[in-house]
Amino acid sequence: MCLCAAAPLAAQGGGPTDGVGTAARTGLVFDGYYFGSSYAFDHVVEWTVPVSVSHRLSPSLTMDLSSGYAHAAAATSSGTIAVSGPTDTDVRMSWAAVSGHVIVSLVGTLPTGKKAVDTSSVPLLSALATELLNFTTPSFGTGGGVTGGFATAFPLGERWAAGVGGSYRWRAAYTPVAGSGDLEPGGEGRVRIGVEGPVGRGGGGYFRGAAVYAGSGVDTLDAGSRSVSGGRLLLYTGLNLPAGRGTLSLYAYDRYRFRPHGYDSTVVQVPRGNVLALGARVERPLSPALRLAPNIEFRNELAPSKDGGLALLGWLVRPGVDLRYRAGGAVTMVVQGQAAFGRLANNGTSVSLVGPRAVVVLEWAR
Repeated sequence: MCLCAAAPLAAQGGGPTDGVGTAARTGLVFDGYYFGSSYAFDHVVEWTVPVSVSHRLSPSLTMDLSSGYAHAAAATSSGTIAVSGPTDTDVRMSWAAVSGHVIVSLVGTLPTGKKAVDTSSVPLLSALATELLNFTTPSFGTGGGVTGGFATAFPLGERWAAGVGGSYRWRAAYTPVAGSGDLEPGGEGRVRIGVEGPVGRGGGGYFRGAAVYAGSGVDTLDAGSRSVSGGRLLLYTGLNLPAGRGTLSLYAYDRYRFRPHGYDSTVVQVPRGNVLALGARVERPLSPALRLAPNIEFRNELAPSKDGGLALLGWLVRPGVDLRYRAGGAVTMVVQGQAAFGRLANNGTSVSLVGPRAVVVLEWAR
């Protein structure tokens, strides 16, 4: 995302626009999944209230704040598991240096969320973190941390641009499960490269493509046991095309987690995996104030199998529709409805899943 923000600056060949602006957003998001019989969960649901504020302090300096509140619950054969509370708070400062061609950012993650949960809540949190299901709030909190990064861009010819960026995140120690001891997370570094520019006859379409590589250090639990995750490679492409009075957007997302190497048997090694998502969206204006956007996404996840390869963890198809209504000069309301249908692996077989999602968001900007 930082790359996509920087690349247009090179293509335009100018600095940031003048003026000071403020934007705020809040709303309500419901995520739910209901599973077939014989699965560990009957259903898992989550409510999230996101809050974000962005303020341009000067033509080259912007401050963003984001946080929220979430409640999640799961029904099992032995009862209900629930977790609720505020999430961590991110405070970001972004500085457009060198006439807007370099963006430098510093993010402080404040540990306002849950730093410790009961052992009984671990199965619920594991379900929320499953990338296939893509819950809005996959984690309720950590010990906080600091992230520093940069992104820069330069033109490729007259109409295209390339970008490169990098970041490093330091995370503070915390106790994820009550009574389990302190967890000292390893640092994480990321490198991004990408290109973007117009395509098609007359330049009516627009293409974006990016690759991100991330590597993490070793996590240490209670100054004893250690675990490590291999490098992750993310490939993303997006294509916008004119479609009558509207636009057609196509995207593909593929993230592969490699097997870590160079560690002995005393270090728990997170197995490799793969997540793929393909999506399409058609946005069409119904009036000067109302826009309609039908959309659909296919997503699947591969996890390690017993023979050492990768096997299908699950797949889903999520059709939906978005409505964006500009209520006034400064207020916009977004309403989204989606429903996922798919299968999830279950001890050598599979179970069905149905996942409704509903979103109502209010945006204010001036």
